[in-house]
Amino acid sequence: MSSPCARVRRVGLFGGTHGNELSGVLLVRHWQQDGAEIQRPGVQVNPFLTNPRAVERCTRYIDCDLNRVFDLESLGRPVVEDIPYEVRRAQEINHIFGPKGSDDAYDLIFDLHNTTSNMGGTIILENSRDDFTIQMVHYIKNSLAPEPCPALLIEHPSLKYATTRSVAKHPVGKYQT
Repeated sequence: MSSPCARVRRVGLFGGTHGNELSGVLLVRHWQQDGAEIQRPGVQVNPFLTNPRAVERCTRYIDCDLNRVFDLESLGRPVVEDIPYEVRRAQEINHIFGPKGSDDAYDLIFDLHNTTSNMGGTIILENSRDDFTIQMVHYIKNSLAPEPCPALLIEHPSLKYATTRSVAKHPVGKYQT
């Protein structure tokens, strides 16, 4: 269980994990040019384009789904010439924002996605025992009220998530239709 009193010092805002989901890409590019609206005293906020080659081609991915290769096996693969682009990119992201599972990892990664499902703005969580993300979702839902903002828990007792955001101590996904 995470400590509800732990201070958040470093936040990653990810867009473009899937290169054809452009809302996050547009927001990240906006924040990279003018980050005044996301900066807070005592918090380092890093807007980051996660899969620039896929974004350039406006396709979901180049070689494999970036949002599925943050498992320890892929992150530990030797870098060779024929390594899939997204596996190499996952290793780079893990180096910048992790390492995954360590005390040095970013406190929070907020990964922005689009979907064609009729789910509106939905927050995705991977751990029901993470007090920080539960309280953050509560705050977001109250701030957006009366607009709905469902939270979807994709927790599974035996799965280790290999999502882009799983590098952080507190991973959160945001999906928008």
